Amino acid sequence: MLSHAFDRVAELVNPMLKAAPDFQHRLRLPLEHALGYCDGLIAALPGPVDINRQAFSNDPLVHALFATADDIDQMLGRSQAIRDFLAEPACWENEYFYALFAARRQQKKQLGMAQQGDMIQNDVPQLVLYFSDQTLIEPCCQLEITLEKLRQRALDSLLRTFHDHVETLRQEREGLRADASAERAHLTILQGTTPGNAYEVHTRHLADLDARLRQTAELLMPEHLVEALADFLLAPEPSLKLTPYSVNVDRLGVVSDKTADDDLSVHTLNFPELTARDKRLHLVTLARIHRDEALEAVEMVRDQQHRFMLI
Repeated sequence: MLSHAFDRVAELVNPMLKAAPDFQHRLRLPLEHALGYCDGLIAALPGPVDINRQAFSNDPLVHALFATADDIDQMLGRSQAIRDFLAEPACWENEYFYALFAARRQQKKQLGMAQQGDMIQNDVPQLVLYFSDQTLIEPCCQLEITLEKLRQRALDSLLRTFHDHVETLRQEREGLRADASAERAHLTILQGTTPGNAYEVHTRHLADLDARLRQTAELLMPEHLVEALADFLLAPEPSLKLTPYSVNVDRLGVVSDKTADDDLSVHTLNFPELTARDKRLHLVTLARIHRDEALEAVEMVRDQQHRFMLI
């Protein structure tokens, strides 16, 4: 596992890192720490939760995740990951398969009806919870294989986040080079004019640009990148974490201050939200799905798409 992690560092961050002195020695403990962190992160995922029409009726969380039961079929049928999985012989190893389910939590304000004591009031301000961008990741008949792939994805997410930092430094270096080149050209023009304060101002500006350029170029040297990566892997929490979230909602998704003890129509939803590379929050849970239901959904969506093309 550790040797594979070193390979991913070179592949996803920069292959030149291997040229740094003591590359593996300096990154061994930080990578082991990051791998352990990723293991704990995946172990903390809830589920597996059955996602199907019956669960939409009986499970308050699944009911909240989709607007209608038909949306479950649409998610399954349109998912390229599910289509690819069902096209493989391995999908027949088990009647169920597992995957990571992810969706983005959304909220909207509306005016609706609400009961106040024995009275029904109209145009009551309400906050409605709903979800978008439902997706399934790493489907597999064996739960442990799905978990292992998710652990690898977690490490990859960290390495890609650091790669983004490296790319930002590269872009900054190129911008400084362009600015310094323009400043030198401007100074060349000023040399042929009457001496004045402008020449001194631009000379100081060029010196500042050159200093910043040297500093940025030094940060991009392999030995400095390895040191920065080690620090990053030893503190991965800001870049990849699960945050617990809890909310009380009724069957229509209306957020309530009441609990199930106060109102039987209200359910408390508890789930973690993942913050990863793009910084957007995603509800995440392990999901279990019946293979035959997924096959039917894929065929249904294909038929819909075929009919649409004939119109």
